[in-house]
Amino acid sequence: MISHAPVVLDIAGPTLSRDDRRRLKHPLTGGLILFARHWVDRRALVELTAAIKRERPDILICVDHEGGRVQRFRSDGFTHLPPMGRLGELWMKDPMAATDAATACGYVLGAELRACGVDFSFTPVLDLDHGRSQVIGDRAFHRDPRVATLLAKSLMHGLLQAGMGNCGKHYPGHGYAKADSHVAVPVDSRSLKAILADDARPYEWLSTSLTGVMPAHVVYPKVDHRPAGFSPRWLQDILRGQLGFTGAIFSDDLSMEGARHLDGASLGYAEAAALALQAGCDLVLLCNQSLDRGEAVDALLEGLQQQAEAGRWQPDPDSERRRLALLPQTPPLTWDELMHDPVYQRALERLP
Repeated sequence: MISHAPVVLDIAGPTLSRDDRRRLKHPLTGGLILFARHWVDRRALVELTAAIKRERPDILICVDHEGGRVQRFRSDGFTHLPPMGRLGELWMKDPMAATDAATACGYVLGAELRACGVDFSFTPVLDLDHGRSQVIGDRAFHRDPRVATLLAKSLMHGLLQAGMGNCGKHYPGHGYAKADSHVAVPVDSRSLKAILADDARPYEWLSTSLTGVMPAHVVYPKVDHRPAGFSPRWLQDILRGQLGFTGAIFSDDLSMEGARHLDGASLGYAEAAALALQAGCDLVLLCNQSLDRGEAVDALLEGLQQQAEAGRWQPDPDSERRRLALLPQTPPLTWDELMHDPVYQRALERLP
């Protein structure tokens, strides 16, 4: 019997198909990630998340919803949140106002999503703005790891007020590597000492506050020849052992180019997922593969089950405990209740 549900998958459209319902009931399915294509309006989103929970009450419904360029829901009442770089700019003028604005951003972000049945957002970005990575850019709070850490912690406080966990990304840092891991395999050739003293510092300083971490599909050749999300050195020895992180580790999207080429070979999704889980990930994401009848999603679920049965991947009860701990522990406000919530109204006033 499978004791661990590590797969985070998606669905093709804004309503559940028969195949979607079947995949949601698969014992390896533990999460579902939503995108802009699942958005029609707020009512449809509430109906979709309710339908998902009817199929699997314990599933973690996720979304990439950071603010700025990366915000999946933008209309029908959803607040347009600023890019995190704007909080860094505010810090340079008034640090205390910036921390309050960051908490306001976290509360608005988390409360609006939860009012629509979404459990979890992959935020905050902890990458540092080295001015090198276009895919990161103003998604980063700041170049200084101390500033990034304090603003991220303030944002996480707001998420916590809304009853939502958090996910620091992209460990140990994507801001120095120029290439975009969606279409290439980025390389960061700095030493481990240099990375730990700079880009990875937020993960050390937030080790008791982060509930989730997403490693980068970046290769750091002076540390390991594999990308961080497939590296026991980065995930088990450094993140858990040295930095003391105890929460859930998510792989980044396995369909990205940076995840498909390991040890000189091109991998299938199930092989890549098994390697990520063996390396120390608790959950693995496969995004945007449900659009063509979802054959790739079925292949991942079936292949990963076969990998477990063959002993190439060992289901981990601790990973399942960490997954379940990400589910909200308090009931959300409805949208109408939220609109009259004084905490929410004050948070809107404090947005930068």
